[in-house]
Amino acid sequence: MSLGGAELLFNGVKKHHVDLPSQSEPWDVKQLLVWIQRNLLRERPELFVQGDSVRPGILVLINDADWELMGELDYQLQDQDNVVFISTLHGG
Repeated sequence: MSLGGAELLFNGVKKHHVDLPSQSEPWDVKQLLVWIQRNLLRERPELFVQGDSVRPGILVLINDADWELMGELDYQLQDQDNVVFISTLHGG
């Protein structure tokens, strides 16, 4: 998982290799976001999440494809998927 531009919210760590805990149903992106909030996000969650999703201005890529093409929050994660969050917001 990469966090292009959003690493300041994650203790300055830009890339995380994540092994999600086993569960009976496959993980989806919505569950991944909850896990990220509980386990990786260190400050200012409002800059990363809004409700059940990422906030506007955060581009999500799954295996280099826009998550909108993959089913967004409902996409079921596969072993070795690469999920990238890129902040398109910047100060001026």
